[in-house]
Amino acid sequence: MKVPDSAVQITEDETTLTIHLVDVPTVDAFSFPPPLPPSPENGISPVKLIPAKVSFDVTYTKKSGTMRPIRPASHDPLSPLNWAGEMWDATNSGTFSLSYNDGTFSASGSFDSSSNFGEMGTERNGSFVNHEEEADNDDAEAGAQSLSLPLKTTQMSQLAASGTAKQPAKVVLLKGRVPVKVTY
Repeated sequence: MKVPDSAVQITEDETTLTIHLVDVPTVDAFSFPPPLPPSPENGISPVKLIPAKVSFDVTYTKKSGTMRPIRPASHDPLSPLNWAGEMWDATNSGTFSLSYNDGTFSASGSFDSSSNFGEMGTERNGSFVNHEEEADNDDAEAGAQSLSLPLKTTQMSQLAASGTAKQPAKVVLLKGRVPVKVTY
């Protein structure tokens, strides 16, 4: 769901961000993504989407001294690795509630990021990355991180020995340690 600007509040010093939504219309599905359309061949039942509404309050707070400048790992404006920005480790906490419109189900609770991953920051992506190229060059001199990992020495020597024009796949570890295979 799109979060309206009016639901987001940022403190003047930009260390805390709060999102407040009340009774936002949504749907609940019993699987994600929804399965293939039903057919006699696949035996899958129809997708059932249940109209519901959700409310939540979430507060994110930056941890001081944890800012990491990020430089793009791709120049392709459509690549998910073509983004730059500044990211901080962060904590979060909040409350939520959900109820089906027909009244057959409801849930509520609270959460926080203790002993879990949290991050907040600013970013620019796609064709907007190069609008602040000078800032990126300053970040590079200051030791900004790239999203991609360098090729291992063995991978580089295997590429040279094979004489192939194909470049090897890179494995990218994003924050949270989600492996992503990137081929060029």
